[in-house]
Amino acid sequence: MTAPIWARAGTRVHDEVMAFLAGEDILHDREIFIFDIEATSAHVRGLARIGALEEVDAECVVDALNVLAEEFKAGEFVLDSRFEDGHSAIESWLCDRIGEIGRRVHLGRSRNDQALVAVRLKTRSALAEIRASVLATAEAALIIADENAHVAMPGYTHLQRAVPSTIGLWMASFAEAFLDDAELLDFTLSWIDRCPLGTAAGYGVNLPLDREGVADDLGFSHLQINPMAAQASRGKHELQALAAIWQPLQTLRRLGWDLTLFASSEFGFVKMPQDLTTGSSIMPNKRNPDVAEIFRANAAVVAGAMSEIQQVISLPSGYHRDLQLTKGPLLRGLTAGQASLALAPTMISGLVFDEANLRAAIDAPMYATDEAVEMTSSGMPFRDAYRQLADHGVWNANRTPEQSARARVSLGACADLRLDQLRARLADQLALRNQCAPSE
Repeated sequence: MTAPIWARAGTRVHDEVMAFLAGEDILHDREIFIFDIEATSAHVRGLARIGALEEVDAECVVDALNVLAEEFKAGEFVLDSRFEDGHSAIESWLCDRIGEIGRRVHLGRSRNDQALVAVRLKTRSALAEIRASVLATAEAALIIADENAHVAMPGYTHLQRAVPSTIGLWMASFAEAFLDDAELLDFTLSWIDRCPLGTAAGYGVNLPLDREGVADDLGFSHLQINPMAAQASRGKHELQALAAIWQPLQTLRRLGWDLTLFASSEFGFVKMPQDLTTGSSIMPNKRNPDVAEIFRANAAVVAGAMSEIQQVISLPSGYHRDLQLTKGPLLRGLTAGQASLALAPTMISGLVFDEANLRAAIDAPMYATDEAVEMTSSGMPFRDAYRQLADHGVWNANRTPEQSARARVSLGACADLRLDQLRARLADQLALRNQCAPSE
């Protein structure tokens, strides 16, 4: 490892201590390295605007940083154990490439605000990508709901047959839930859209930094004004980002549960896309719903990451090295959310339903609620009708699932799905997509 930038002359840096302090940080920094470079370029341009760096020198540094970004993307520059972290790697590479000018990029900032802004940019990009996937998933669910609006299926409570329902109602429930989740992601994006760069170690610097210009350069809508507040937001913003991601993953977990049940031989209601299932290593007859099962599990990954961060950020004011440990769980959570939700639209779009099995699972007792409501039309109190049907257990089987569904006329129910209103919500959310587009 190159000598840490904070090492003093004549002071030994113990390898064991450095390994303990660094942990897996260099691996995590690979995931935010491009954003670290982007923020360094913005900072250098800001220094030039206040005269702290000659314009020609700033251009030289920015050009070099562009080369570093391309080399990193191409695998020509590897961020590895030679470096303490991504920040020191940038400075070391610049010094090797352009000499003494490279040593000037750290003026007016700390590794604290450097890490803050890189993580913030990464989080913002990932949330925007996840939000786009969530909207695509809502759209896929709406299409299936529309195409199968009146296809009968049993409705369940407590995993017991309850009342006749439709695929339209079932899939519209996911469409609306994912739209709710997208709105929460949009709010969270707005909430974290505040630039911390220029707050240094939490107490500002004795330079008139162009913080507004740097924030604009990086595409932030607002600044984090108070330096101590910026430091205190580390972990807190990450926690809220993961909380927002957990919501669509929880919706997806419900879908994963439904699909693994309904695709089983015991139900036989639906088949998942062949390329989203796997085979058994020993049983040639099997196809396994592994993707749907990981849909379920990844909600737990994010919940675990949230718990880690909650425990770490129980700290007094100011920066503490503990905060370094928020980076790993955040990145794990972002990855889990991105991976699962990217596959969700494909899963939904590829579902194939067995209408005969769905219809066969609806039996006469499932019409009991319909009968109870109909009995009230003659003036009988509902509780009396309920008791009469419950006590005698005689059901009128001379009706069809379609008749039952058509009678469910309350707003949002099988006969009045209001898919047009859900489409309008989707259109409004899609219109915001450009405002939430990930950074390149």
